[in-house]
Amino acid sequence: MTQRASIPKPVYLMTLGIFVMVCSELLVSGLMPQMSRDLGATIPQIGYLVAAFALAMAIGGPPLTLSVQRIRTNHALLLLFIVFFIGNALAAISTSYGTMLVGRLVTGAASGAFFGIALSATAQITAPELRGRATSLALQGLMLGTALGLPLSTLIGDRFGWRAAFIAIAALTVVIAVATLVALPPLTPESTGGLRAELRVFSNPRLWFIMATSTLVIGATFAAFSYFAPILIDVTGLSESIVPLLLLGYGIATVVGNVIVGRLAQSHTISVIVGGLLFNAVFLVGFALLASIPAVAIIAMIGIGLVGITLNPAMITRVQRAGNTGSLVQTMHSSFITLGVVVGSWIGGLGINAYGLRAPLWVGAVLAVLALFAMIPAIVSVPRSSRAAQNAPESPAPVVAERGPR
Repeated sequence: MTQRASIPKPVYLMTLGIFVMVCSELLVSGLMPQMSRDLGATIPQIGYLVAAFALAMAIGGPPLTLSVQRIRTNHALLLLFIVFFIGNALAAISTSYGTMLVGRLVTGAASGAFFGIALSATAQITAPELRGRATSLALQGLMLGTALGLPLSTLIGDRFGWRAAFIAIAALTVVIAVATLVALPPLTPESTGGLRAELRVFSNPRLWFIMATSTLVIGATFAAFSYFAPILIDVTGLSESIVPLLLLGYGIATVVGNVIVGRLAQSHTISVIVGGLLFNAVFLVGFALLASIPAVAIIAMIGIGLVGITLNPAMITRVQRAGNTGSLVQTMHSSFITLGVVVGSWIGGLGINAYGLRAPLWVGAVLAVLALFAMIPAIVSVPRSSRAAQNAPESPAPVVAERGPR
């Protein structure tokens, strides 16, 4: 009897690694008053530290990946854990805004590179037919970090001070790094024929188009998500005390949605993305039109959690088929996803200044529709291949036409 393939246990360590990095990215949001007071900075300046982390992920992640991708994958991950630890330790001992900013840039760049190499390692150790589910499991760290990172950091900061939150992240990083070093089997970097071949994959215009579509998909969600709290309080009329519970509910919805998408990402890549975008557009429009009705607003917010950032496993599968499963492609795609976070939040903020608090919901809907239009070439060109062909392992060829199963 043939033994049934299963998801390797080290994938769970990739989940924890991504979790701790997402927690680090978001913890500033819950510590703004304390950090503002101690560092002599304004609240907006402290807010810029979140954007600085995201931009460092997007811009610094790929060069850092290039610098470590030639060494053994295990050692590359350990090195990135060390850089990430140094950044958080620097943040914890910061006495000035400038030092804190440097710490955030260091941790952001390490996070961007870690995402790519961790997802590449996940693909390496997992059977091809289970890569969608394994990627989904690794990305649960993103969902759990989004759901738990902010409330946990706020709790630690309120009880022990904002520096304790950074120390906790640094300590957790050490534990996960040691566990990863022990449990992850020896992995050599995926052979893509050298640096030139690694870069040649980016000569495929379709790959760039697919990654840009991911920016729109994520931007659609974060244009709204970034402003859920003020919308729910000032437009829907809910009390401030209930909003954290609703955001926790949103986080739980992302965890559930990620599991569902992960199970379908490998065999129904294109239809999952298209269906998710359609539902997301409907939820965003419904939220925008009926935000003053609490029941509708809550249902719409939970719906956005189910079908928004949870499309990540399907988008990653799509990119792997258009490019390869190498760390540089994964990191570059993570940069485009992070760009969606930045752009969506930024345009949503501009919309508030011009049209009020419902504007981010409309911005999200427009971005979702644009992403749907961007999916049209994939929809009309999907080959009606057999299931075996659909689930074939992605080969790291320099230029590969996208093969997304319906």
